[in-house]
Amino acid sequence: MSRIGFIGTGHIAAPMVRFLVGKGHQVTVSERNAGVAAALARSHGVTVSVNQAVIDASDVVFLSVRPQIAEEVLAPLAFRADQQIVSVMAGVSHARLTSLCAPADDISVTIPLGYLEQGGCPLPVWPDDHLLRTFFAPENPVFAVADERALNMHFAVCAMLPGILDLMATGAEWLTDQTGDAAQADFYAAQLIAGYLTAMTKEAGALANERDGLATEGTISIQMTRALRGGGAHVALRNAMAAIGERLEGKS
Repeated sequence: MSRIGFIGTGHIAAPMVRFLVGKGHQVTVSERNAGVAAALARSHGVTVSVNQAVIDASDVVFLSVRPQIAEEVLAPLAFRADQQIVSVMAGVSHARLTSLCAPADDISVTIPLGYLEQGGCPLPVWPDDHLLRTFFAPENPVFAVADERALNMHFAVCAMLPGILDLMATGAEWLTDQTGDAAQADFYAAQLIAGYLTAMTKEAGALANERDGLATEGTISIQMTRALRGGGAHVALRNAMAAIGERLEGKS
């Protein structure tokens, strides 16, 4: 059992807290987002404390505040040299974390999503994946990346997810307009993608292979892929990820 603390207790942190409590760890969470913290106290028996008390009670500290307020929240806190730190804050560099969390210097950065609680959430980690493997594998695939830039590029692709969900929501809205059944339209659009991705193989090139298997000449599938490409969807996606990557590297 590890003593684990969370600074920031919101949409990203809560599933990790529930997962780790389920594994038998002792978890203390900060008062930030008091509603979520109180709900976790009721449902999973976590302790809720002020930020410094969370640090003092923990051997491993997860940092999960919004990146734009990281400096404001973390700078006043006193960390210990023997603590391990895990940041899930996109765009806060490892060098900056080392400064903010000194004298603690065992710092890893990763990218969790809400479904980590159910398993199957890929967790790229830099610089060392050992601690995250201990906590979240085998239910979630944990893998090391080569350097901080590679991690930032994974963050950029992760940002693609709400864009894809936005497209799916548009599809569900269109189907609702045609059928009048919003609940069934949402279910169908979500399950269509979830079931297909679950069933497909995971080797390199699988996404393109599955696309090409569906979008054969003369089908409605190739009509869709050509329409999206012709409308500039792929160029917009690449441009957005490039801009996000530059932002994460402090170039914009």
